[in-house]
Formats: sequence, structure tokens, C-alpha cells
Amino acid sequence: MKRFNKILQNQSGIALITVILIISILVAAALELNRSSRADIYSAANISDGLKLTYIAKSGFYGAAALLANSKNSYETLSDDWANAQVLSAQSKALFTKGYFMVSIEDEQGKIPLNKLVTGSVVKEDIKDMLLRLLKQSEFKLNEREAAEIVDAIIDWIDADDTVSASGAESSYYRSLATPYAAKNATLDCIEELLMIRGITNELFAGTKKKPALRQLVTIYGTGIISINTAPKMVLRALSPDITVELADKMDKYRRSKSNNLSSVDWYQKVPGMENVTIKQELIGVAKSNYFRIYATGVADKMEQNISGVLQRSPFQIMSWRQD
Repeated sequence: MKRFNKILQNQSGIALITVILIISILVAAALELNRSSRADIYSAANISDGLKLTYIAKSGFYGAAALLANSKNSYETLSDDWANAQVLSAQSKALFTKGYFMVSIEDEQGKIPLNKLVTGSVVKEDIKDMLLRLLKQSEFKLNEREAAEIVDAIIDWIDADDTVSASGAESSYYRSLATPYAAKNATLDCIEELLMIRGITNELFAGTKKKPALRQLVTIYGTGIISINTAPKMVLRALSPDITVELADKMDKYRRSKSNNLSSVDWYQKVPGMENVTIKQELIGVAKSNYFRIYATGVADKMEQNISGVLQRSPFQIMSWRQD
């Protein structure tokens, strides 16, 4: 009888352990299900927030496009509404219950036109010289040899032949890389294509906190005429070897004054110190621009959604679109 009771006690102990194990498994499963459910809820919430931010950013993009469409001037200036898009950004906080957008607009015609650098296999020396002067500016921290190599590499990427320029790079170089490819030998389709060209690093292309971004100073769009009214100051300095940092600052200050007339391309000669500086007239203009790059960011709490694109003003067309 005692032996039987002992067996029962042992079986009861085993049963208890089994029950405890089963309960432990069920609790663990329940906790995992709860965690998974919460993760799904958070994921759905994040997707929802991401969509909201995307639409906020798109609102900013098309709001910036409206500024460009409403500009009735016969030429562009940095006093125009589109050039002061931060006003639109500030107003956006009243448009949404949660979140706002930040927008900025760049005139593509104020940048150095890379696709006009070469026609067939013929290099346009004036644009080559401008690009070289741009890259030699101290902000990029490139020496003269490095700047020349980058310019020649861009020429070789665009020109129609496989002849290597003085310090350039053609298909023979690119095919030797770990991931080989050929030189394009045609015009650039997007500004990001520069990253495929020898010597153009991510740092040079996109810039850093201490260095400018090359992508904001060059363009694939436009007629080849640079708008002196809207060109970044570094591009102004590239227009002539005689334009110093100080003179570019004076030009910028002059063109930002609403009291100054910028309808004629020779306005720069009225800037103190610029009287004897010559800029080749065939390189610059003040005509109404047709291509603009828009940056729009949707912001809510600590989340952001970035959109950028190039807009053709007339006829209206979005030439490129990027969502990060």
C-alpha cells in the first residue's frame, strides 16, 4: 500500500511538472503573440505615418511648383517668391494637424551645364574652363591635378569616342574595375550618373557639413546659358578668373537688392570692383528659366520623408523624381 501511494505521489509530481511545462509554453506563446501583435500594430502605424509624411512632402513639392507657375516676371531674381520658399515652409505648419513641410528651389539655369561641355567629340573650352575653375576653388579641397583629372574624366564620359583625354578615363579604365562597365560616350541622363565617373566620390558629389555639394552647382538641363541672376556664388566665381570671393559676395548683395535692375546681363559691371572684369557674354544671360530643382521634406515628430525632383516650367513636366 505504501509502495502504491509512493507511485501515486511520483505520478502526481510528474503530472504537476508536465502541467507547469505546458503552462510555461502557453504563457511564452501568449507573450510572443502579444509582442508580435504589438509589432504589427507599430508597423502599421509606422506605415501610416510614412504615408502621411509622403503626402505632406508631396504637398510641399507641388506648393513649390505653384510658386514657379505664378511667377510672371520676364527674368528670374533671388527676390522672387520661388527663391524664398522658406516663407511657404513656415506657413505649412498651419495646414496640417500634425507635421509640416520644408521646401527649397534651385534654378538649374544658374548652374554649369555639363551636357553642353562636349558636342560629339568637340569640347567647348569655355565651359571646360569654368568647370575647372569651379573644382579648383578652395572649398572642394582638390589640388590642380585632381581637378583637371575630374574634368577630363567627365569629358571622356560624355564625348562620342573612346580616345582618352590628357588625364581622363575611357572604357579601358572602367572595365578594369571590380564591377566593370563601359564609358557612356553620350550625354548625362541624370545628375547621379556623375558617381560613375572616375574621381567623383560621394563626398564630392553630395557634400559634407564642411564641403559644398557638386550636384548643386552643375546641371544636365538648360540651353548652356548660365543665369547670372540666380547662379550660386561659387558658380559666379567660376565665370571669370578675375572674380574673387569678395567680388562674388558683392555681386550677390547687389542682385538681392530689389532696387537694382537685373533685366540686362551687364548689371554686374555696376558692382563696385567689377568695372574692369569681363565675363564672356555668350556664357551668361538673364532670360526666364525653365528648369528648377525642388527639394521637399515632410516632417512629423522625429520622422522625415524626402522628395526631390526637377520641374520643367513650360510646358509643365516633371523631368525627374526621387523619394528617399
